[in-house]
Amino acid sequence: MEAAQRGIASVELIAVTKTFPATAVLEALADGQRAFGENYVQEAIEKMAAVESRRATRGTTAPEWHFIGPIQSNKTRAIATHFDWVHGVDRPKIAERLSAQRETGRGDLNVLIEVNLDGEASKSGVAPDEVAALGRTIVALPRLRLRGLMAVPAARADPPSQRAVFAALRHVAERLRGEGLPCEHLSMGMSGDFESAILEGATMVRIGSAIFGTRSAREERETTT
Repeated sequence: MEAAQRGIASVELIAVTKTFPATAVLEALADGQRAFGENYVQEAIEKMAAVESRRATRGTTAPEWHFIGPIQSNKTRAIATHFDWVHGVDRPKIAERLSAQRETGRGDLNVLIEVNLDGEASKSGVAPDEVAALGRTIVALPRLRLRGLMAVPAARADPPSQRAVFAALRHVAERLRGEGLPCEHLSMGMSGDFESAILEGATMVRIGSAIFGTRSAREERETTT
């Protein structure tokens, strides 16, 4: 944070707990972590229920749940019902379904547009020059709140290359704000490149293995303690 000349509070840690049990979430909650990221809808819903049933008795704060990654049409209702944030809207159809299926009393669903920075056909995400059009669609929909952008670029080994691709997402965000659309958050950076992402303006970093280790390593620790 010192190298980026930014305060710690300017970047939120999203602890990615996919494939890890509810106990991992409860331990992190007890340590003060609040935001958790999940990729698999059914696993996440079961984990949420397990966490909630045990959290209250421990006196810990309620977690904030972030869905991360591509969204299938048949999963939108579950996501709209159970999550607080969505990192990964990349087409109007998904935005419209999330809007229609979000319960009014639940509060607005916070939405980040996923941007495909590498132009890979095999990856989800909207092209950079199509972000503003999708942003206008989201802003016009009820029960959704556009908060910014996210990206999962191809892995790059060296920091200069990492920084270049994250800078590209920052430039897209600047263009979006220039068109009068809200874009306060940049969700970018994972365990292998979050330092570069922070240097280029990330406000959210999605960290899994650097916090929890690998699933197999955690299981081994738990069976020997």
